[in-house]
Amino acid sequence: MVKHSLLPMRSFFTRERFGGPQFLAGLLLLVFLAQCLWLTQAYLSGATEVEPREELRIREGLRQWHGQGIAGAPWADDAQAGPAPGGIPGSAAYDAYHSPLPCLLSSAPLLLWPGQHDSSSQRYWGWLTRAPFLLLGMLLGASLWYVSRRLYGNPGGYIALLLYCFAPVMIRTSAVVHSEPEMGAAWGAFGAIFTAIAVAHTLYAPREVVLWNWRRIVLLGLALALAGGSQFSLIVVIPLAAGFLLYLAPERRGAALAILGAGCGIAMLLLAAAYFFEPAALWQGVRHAKFIAFTWKAFAVGGAYRQLLAQLGQGSPGLTLLLPVALVTYLVWRRTRYFGNTAPLLVAVIFFALGLGTPHHPGLGFRLVAMPFLFVFVAGVFADLLETKHRALVQAGLLGLFSAYAIWGLVALARFARG
Repeated sequence: MVKHSLLPMRSFFTRERFGGPQFLAGLLLLVFLAQCLWLTQAYLSGATEVEPREELRIREGLRQWHGQGIAGAPWADDAQAGPAPGGIPGSAAYDAYHSPLPCLLSSAPLLLWPGQHDSSSQRYWGWLTRAPFLLLGMLLGASLWYVSRRLYGNPGGYIALLLYCFAPVMIRTSAVVHSEPEMGAAWGAFGAIFTAIAVAHTLYAPREVVLWNWRRIVLLGLALALAGGSQFSLIVVIPLAAGFLLYLAPERRGAALAILGAGCGIAMLLLAAAYFFEPAALWQGVRHAKFIAFTWKAFAVGGAYRQLLAQLGQGSPGLTLLLPVALVTYLVWRRTRYFGNTAPLLVAVIFFALGLGTPHHPGLGFRLVAMPFLFVFVAGVFADLLETKHRALVQAGLLGLFSAYAIWGLVALARFARG
């Protein structure tokens, strides 16, 4: 009886699930976490005041946790409703770009730290407000590794994860240092797209499709809720997910739409939970939301493209060097133009286009969300290059680049700590 009861556990802890590749990926994620912790410590040690946006998020979140209203729907003090967290004034009293979710995530750990949350003690309680986003950053890295490895094998998984783990924009956003808490938006959008793709590939299995996919449906709903709850404009992931589902399962479109509908239903339920199931607050929050603040004129401004390239270079120097090579290879080498490479590139291009067309706060969020998809695309192309007769040359180039990339990132962190 005892032996039989241990069989499921033994089948779970197999070399396929927990072997050398998973161990190395775990080490890389620990390196990423260590960089985030270092940056957080350096920032909190030198902070002389609480950033106004962070203070607003905390105050509004705690107000909601204590049953005194809903964060940002409306703001407690109209005088504080000026620029909402993230930038541009929307309604005079409502957060037009976010649900209460970022405020709730930022403030929830402070329920364990009652009292004043001022600059004099920020070096202590500041860790708590960043803990949820550090966790989301780790989860996004793990998801990136899992997807890239499933698509391109171990080399693709390592390339994508290395690009992620030493990307300053990902470290800074996870640590919420001089940035908005948008890691939930990034993980939600990434999870929604690739969960939809995964679901589509299972629709031809000879089983009861909807019931069999209940885990993926829940994951899809959670991802959509995180994306849309963190940034209203990320509602665009729904038509993107629908497009992949219908494209990959043309003969099972009814089941695909049923699964997407179920995922959207779960997302709406979770979004209502962020409003503490208060229908009036939910309705007002949605009514004042700016889902898409798109302007075509932005595409005619040359400075917008220069700014985009500058942000890309600052966000991930390694990606800036590898992306042109990957794009040229993709264009000239037919072998790389398959769905596994095309899908993340297409999504990244769409998000960057939306970022250019919404030049203020929502646009910055779109650019961050696009980055993990570019990591996947670059990983896929270089994984293909590693299968050619030039493998040794490509491998040596990647080794040199990633070594310099990691050293540059660590030096930059050390400089930040010294002020």
